[in-house]
Amino acid sequence: MLNKQLLPLLLVCLAVATATITAASTVEDATVTCNTVYSNLEPCLGFVLGGGGSVPSECCSGLKSLLSAAHTTTDRQSACKCVKSVASSATGEQISRAAKIPGLCKANVPFKISADVDCSKIK
Repeated sequence: MLNKQLLPLLLVCLAVATATITAASTVEDATVTCNTVYSNLEPCLGFVLGGGGSVPSECCSGLKSLLSAAHTTTDRQSACKCVKSVASSATGEQISRAAKIPGLCKANVPFKISADVDCSKIK
């Protein structure tokens, strides 16, 4: 089980993931839950906390799995809301480290990662 103190950091990583998803779909129900987000991004936690200079391959794999799972706008916005619910607890340094993950994992993020992302603008 995840430590509640570490949860905000995983959610910041989620912002990275939700920003990169661009696939469109006709399914309207969200299939990506906060549990899905946490389990996929848990391997990124050490990097976000400042442990080491490289992102673990498991982090990149988790990010890519999450991106593949979020097919709809509803999925992406749902995942974003998970981030918004606790990201305000993350430090600026943690957010900065989370924002580096897409580049290090070779994932395209169309906006700056921040704790105040507007989930309604994610398509």
